[in-house]
Amino acid sequence: MGSLAQILLFVLDVAWFVLIVHIIMSWLIGFQVLNLRQPLVAQIWYGLNGLLEPIFRPIRQYMPRTGTIDFTPLVVFVGIYALRVIVVNNLV
Repeated sequence: MGSLAQILLFVLDVAWFVLIVHIIMSWLIGFQVLNLRQPLVAQIWYGLNGLLEPIFRPIRQYMPRTGTIDFTPLVVFVGIYALRVIVVNNLV
């Protein structure tokens, strides 16, 4: 069970990192520090959106509209943290 827990924790850590990169990139794009016309930036941005949109879409259906601020990544952060606590407390 220990190796399964380590694999799950690693996957959750990778998801955490991808989510942080996505949030930072969205801020940098929003403040026009990064430009989506640059091929590398566009590739990374669309790749991250492709990874995270299947997770964000069902959550956005239940989240209230708040204008320009999207709280969906915060909900995903809480979900990842909750899963991490469950794995640590029950499988390790």
